[in-house]
Amino acid sequence: MRAAVAVVVMAAAGGAWAALGMPGTGGDGADAEAAGEELPPESAEVTRQTLVDVESADGRLGHGPSAAVGTRLGGTLTRVPAVGEEVARGEALFSVDNLPVVLMYGATPAYRPLEPGAEGPDVEQFEENLAALGYTGFTPDDAYTAATAAAVERWQEDAGLPETGTVELGRVVFAEGPLRVDGAGAAAGDAVAPDGPVLTVTGRERVVTVELAPADRRLAEEGAGVTVRLPDDSELAGVVGNITTLLRPAEGGGEGGSGGGQMETVIQVVVGLPGEDAQEAAGLWDQAGAHVEFTAGERPDVLTVPVAALLALAEGGFGVEVIEGGTSRYVPVTTGLFADGRVEVSGDGLAEGDRVGMPS
Repeated sequence: MRAAVAVVVMAAAGGAWAALGMPGTGGDGADAEAAGEELPPESAEVTRQTLVDVESADGRLGHGPSAAVGTRLGGTLTRVPAVGEEVARGEALFSVDNLPVVLMYGATPAYRPLEPGAEGPDVEQFEENLAALGYTGFTPDDAYTAATAAAVERWQEDAGLPETGTVELGRVVFAEGPLRVDGAGAAAGDAVAPDGPVLTVTGRERVVTVELAPADRRLAEEGAGVTVRLPDDSELAGVVGNITTLLRPAEGGGEGGSGGGQMETVIQVVVGLPGEDAQEAAGLWDQAGAHVEFTAGERPDVLTVPVAALLALAEGGFGVEVIEGGTSRYVPVTTGLFADGRVEVSGDGLAEGDRVGMPS
């Protein structure tokens, strides 16, 4: 009879390992020959390759998560853009008392008036926008000078604003790039007060939004490449962008699906689709589902065997049965990455091109 070695099975959920009985290999287990002449009915080759673990998650095509835009001004809304309208740097997001509230680019929100004598990164951010809009005569830096005020007066004249040389708080809204109007929180003719809601907006580019469980946070790394599979099975190259941890009411579990007041944590991942062709292709499937394939792990130039070739050894760990002619021997191995039905292995006495037994 052949020496008995347990066949290894891997649970589908969670990747837990279990062994069906664990007799020993005999000796120290490093190079014991199988007794008798009975060999496994099938075998597989030990290959050297780059092993890539790809995991898929469901996402939704669209323009990404929306954000609210309010006003720091009081008065009457005299213009509110239509849903779907796009707004770029220097253009009006909306108007209060018939004066525009202007979009400019930057990460720092407006929090004070800008006037001669002001200094700081918010000043530099505003001056960089002013220069990008074609206004000159000053140096974009962190100091608001008389030269800056003169350029501001020219900008105010062109925008139809009072020519004061001072940028009042609420006259400019900063965002990281062009915006698309996603919804309206107020209508033209409504009275607004400081901090009142006006619009919800998204980015202009089409993206895929994916929600992951906290345990899957490892899949998403900002700047990493991913593959996006559209509903027609065509593929687009994507890039992981913003990653945000959200706390929200849990779905289900309570009367009316309210979750019973419980909260859940989700990881929201926004995947960008760079390039005009990708944007056009994604535009055909607005708000449709898509699959995003993340590279969960990669191991270049490693030995691999089919997962089914692994055997659990009585003394602990795993091994494979190496077949040589009419005999075989058991070789203990250390396992690494699992992917596509194969597993990374290493161990003395195991080499590329060897044949390993496949238990029936």
